[in-house]
Amino acid sequence: YVFTLDEQIGEFVLSKPQVQIPETSNIISFNEARINKYEEPMRKILLSWREGKGRSGIKFTSRYIGSMVADIHRTLLYGGVFGSPADTERPDGKLHLLYEAAPMSFIVEQAGGLSTTGEERVMEIIPQVVHQRTPVIMGSRDDVQEVIDAYAASA
Repeated sequence: YVFTLDEQIGEFVLSKPQVQIPETSNIISFNEARINKYEEPMRKILLSWREGKGRSGIKFTSRYIGSMVADIHRTLLYGGVFGSPADTERPDGKLHLLYEAAPMSFIVEQAGGLSTTGEERVMEIIPQVVHQRTPVIMGSRDDVQEVIDAYAASA
């Protein structure tokens, strides 16, 4: 559900029931300044999407705000893929599993999307420590599945 503040009555009102992420999109939301540090499967997928050579054949555009909440909000409404993948400096990822990645993954999956580390579903990770970090890629079902398949093919 999406609620919007009605300033005249000072209350939030339901503005969009049953949010469903589009199955595919043309929006990527990654910190592309780090692309050369990403794992090979992720780097290849991002480059193919930017060139329009991914499964959908659609040329993707970058819309990275740098705030996971804002980026996921846009992803929920318009589709696309948000990612904070593993890289050479942060092999365990940047986002915290328990209070960043898992809650957002739950919301994305409830809206029909997928969420992965590239190798496993974020919602299936059993935390070992409270502040555990994890890579995360989430968003439109078909696009995230392409990421999952790329990681599987590289294993």
